[in-house]
Amino acid sequence: MELVMSNAQDKGRELTFSILKYNPLDKETKPEFVEFKIEETIGMTLFIALNIIREKMDADLAFDFVCRAGICGSCGMVVNGKPLLACRTLTKDYEDGKIQLMPMPAFELIRDLSVNTGKWMDAMSIRVESWIHTNEAHDISKLEEKVDPDVADETFELDRCIECGLCVSSCATALMRPDFVGPAGLNRIARFHVDPHDNRTNEDYYELIGDDNGIFGCMSLMACEDHCPKELPLQEKIAYLRRKMVSLK
Repeated sequence: MELVMSNAQDKGRELTFSILKYNPLDKETKPEFVEFKIEETIGMTLFIALNIIREKMDADLAFDFVCRAGICGSCGMVVNGKPLLACRTLTKDYEDGKIQLMPMPAFELIRDLSVNTGKWMDAMSIRVESWIHTNEAHDISKLEEKVDPDVADETFELDRCIECGLCVSSCATALMRPDFVGPAGLNRIARFHVDPHDNRTNEDYYELIGDDNGIFGCMSLMACEDHCPKELPLQEKIAYLRRKMVSLK
């Protein structure tokens, strides 16, 4: 199946998009690659291209976006085999002009390129108890306890995760084991482990991730860090947690 958009003026080279379309709620349909041809413009991103396709050629095409600036993490998809953010991926980087788009694996498919990363992230947050654990009473009328700037920087560095799911969809363990906590979950654990406000011990964290579905399931391929759009130190933090948990075995 092929759809072509033509233009009277020659503004750039022709791009060929092959997009996997599928609605899992429609039992009469099957996954199908649909081809679209559009004209490239200067500075075109996949986000811009997808909007042109949806506005001009296929109003039924489903994909996600919010901020268009690599902040919300909504537009993750698999581009020529690699998980990327559509809003930060330039079409000029594909020399042959051929771009294949698929939904990210490991997440529940909504339709076409749209997946439910929020459902996965919510379950992960509950699983790793993603909140400060402390028995201390807080008085909001008083200043917060001071934290060493270096410790604060280390904590908030890991808070830069935008929960886009790229690390999860590129993780071989997560793809093979649906119960694996994933790189995003391990990053969240590391964030609270270094936070001086959290009173949990290494033993407490071991109860959460000290098995093959946690820190010991990671195969250390590090595709998660390779594809993280925020360049978080996932490899360093996974190694850090493994050393902590191994010492308790």
